[in-house]
Amino acid sequence: MTPGEIDSVVAPIVDLVSYQDHAVVSRTILKRDAGSVTMFAFDRGQAISEHSVPFDALVLLVEGRGEITVGGTPHELGQGDTILMPARVPHAVRAVERFKMALIMLRA
Repeated sequence: MTPGEIDSVVAPIVDLVSYQDHAVVSRTILKRDAGSVTMFAFDRGQAISEHSVPFDALVLLVEGRGEITVGGTPHELGQGDTILMPARVPHAVRAVERFKMALIMLRA
């Protein structure tokens, strides 16, 4: 495959990343200048501490239950829920139970 060529493959979104005990696992699915798509698998109780980024990001929860705190307000999400994390607003992620999410970062 040449640079810039896209490999079109059908795959269940939930199978794009696997759980690991006591860990947060990430896998970049697509990365371009305009943004990226990264899959995450969180084991129960695992978290990403509060931080902010200079880009808007959309989370799509694909399995399980997670808590996403945006601007100090916690939101519990379940399968199929989405939440916008605006640019430069602090946010954090915590696994209420094992869960998987897609993070869609918009750079442009």
